[in-house]
Amino acid sequence: MRISLSVTNPSFPEGPLPGLLRVAAMADDAAFDTLWVADHLLQVDPTAPPEDHDHLEAYTTLGHLAARTERIRLGAMVSPATFRPPSVLIAAVTTLALLSGGRAWLGLGAGHHGAEAADMGLPFPDARTRLDATEDTLRLAHRIWCGDESPFPGTTVRCERPRLSPLPAARPPILVGGAGERRTLRLVAQYADACNVFDIPDEGATVRRKLAVLAGHCRDLGRAPSDIETTLSTRLGPAETAAELAARARTAAGWGVDHLVLGVSRPWTPDAIEVAAAAAQEVADVSAAPWHSA
Repeated sequence: MRISLSVTNPSFPEGPLPGLLRVAAMADDAAFDTLWVADHLLQVDPTAPPEDHDHLEAYTTLGHLAARTERIRLGAMVSPATFRPPSVLIAAVTTLALLSGGRAWLGLGAGHHGAEAADMGLPFPDARTRLDATEDTLRLAHRIWCGDESPFPGTTVRCERPRLSPLPAARPPILVGGAGERRTLRLVAQYADACNVFDIPDEGATVRRKLAVLAGHCRDLGRAPSDIETTLSTRLGPAETAAELAARARTAAGWGVDHLVLGVSRPWTPDAIEVAAAAAQEVADVSAAPWHSA
């Protein structure tokens, strides 16, 4: 079982950048897999208090963190597909992979913050078009990263000769966030290396159902479900101990979860990071239960 940290609220007492650098340094030294940041222009975390309104652009931030860390992987959880042209997003992730020595993720989703898009003048078409844009971005990323420069006739974008140089030595892993059963999870099965679903307080019923649907899409497409890393976004409770978090991680592993993406409502504190780090070390050897035949 892997545990990652997700920073959705950078309103640190010492300021966004010093606080993020503190979190990154502690995360890099601990047993965490990835440091994720939210890809928004505004503070849209519904659990953040009104006074916590700071936010930083995701890929500028990740590029800076790449220079200040050595081991931990880096990614956005997740980038809305319509907020940037696909080639711009793919170039950002490619550059992050190069700057970080291969530690970058492409985290992608259809997006759901229409109010943010309206406030900031960002494209936010209907759900079907956003999912079309998500698929176009996934297809184009695979093409560019394998060096295919042929014309790309997507549904929402057309590229006459898509290419980037240099390319990273290895393709960045792709995570698709969201749990729509008909289309989003099929995109995971078809294009992604990892999925991300939310921790719903129903004793794992929703997670197990979503993974069963994902397994069905994998079977339909002839893909081995074991190729897909299952990640679960959850929150560290304000008074939760390392032992309690480790117990929750073991429970999630029993549902088929490989990787907890751990967030907090307020900015990360050193004490909270130490709790999460102790739990990550405790469950490092825990394996997820099979979900492929669900």
